[in-house]
Amino acid sequence: MQLQQKAMYLIGRPVGISLKNGHGVSGTLCSVQNGEVYVVQYLYASQFATFHYPFNQINDILPYPACQ
Repeated sequence: MQLQQKAMYLIGRPVGISLKNGHGVSGTLCSVQNGEVYVVQYLYASQFATFHYPFNQINDILPYPACQ
């Protein structure tokens, strides 16, 4: 499945994103716009922020697994 299609399917779900620079981020995937994904991430205390990542910087987007 193409990365953009996968991202569209995962909107509203908690995801992990593997970046090409070797870093990873996690949060709730909020939207896909203009070749980027928008993710709400936890900062600290009770603060959250929306970050955006271009598809050309992303290796993969994976949904969080269900609790066992």
